[in-house]
Amino acid sequence: MFERFFPDATVTSTYDIDYERLYREGYRGILFDIDNTLVEHGREASQMAKELFARLKKIGFECCLISNNKKKRVHSFNETIGVHSVFNAHKPAKKGYYYAMELMDTRPENTVFVGDQLFTDIFGAKRIGLKNYLVKPINAKEEIQIVLKRRLERIVLKEYMKKREEKRRKRWKRKSGKKYFRVNR
Repeated sequence: MFERFFPDATVTSTYDIDYERLYREGYRGILFDIDNTLVEHGREASQMAKELFARLKKIGFECCLISNNKKKRVHSFNETIGVHSVFNAHKPAKKGYYYAMELMDTRPENTVFVGDQLFTDIFGAKRIGLKNYLVKPINAKEEIQIVLKRRLERIVLKEYMKKREEKRRKRWKRKSGKKYFRVNR
């Protein structure tokens, strides 16, 4: 039931993703949410964000910021970053994702999405077949509408973690040929 919201991968931070590996795997474009994915809500580009985008450009990636925020916020953040951007994207609607890929000249099969919200960022990316990463929000203090969504996200993430653990156990069982047993202590 919740699978359509399950991320392909979860990471603690945008800054922990192995971008070099993604490039070796054939990915050429990366879409990023801004607020609580790259920086705290409303903040300008941090030194870490600037360094990340310089690194990504050096690797060879095309990048695009895709946000539901207004033009002023997105352009303000992007002043020192200097990548493509889409504002008022209406995520999880598909149109903003497709437009971002058009700007980068990429396709769903060679584009990655990085964001902090399941119901907007990840769901939208999954709807068009983008590999996606759910990152832990940078700051827990958020607007009330996001706080309410986070409560629902916790339910979905609990189910996601349960399914992920089941898959891990099945893989381990196939590899080892052993059955699980419980040790009482």
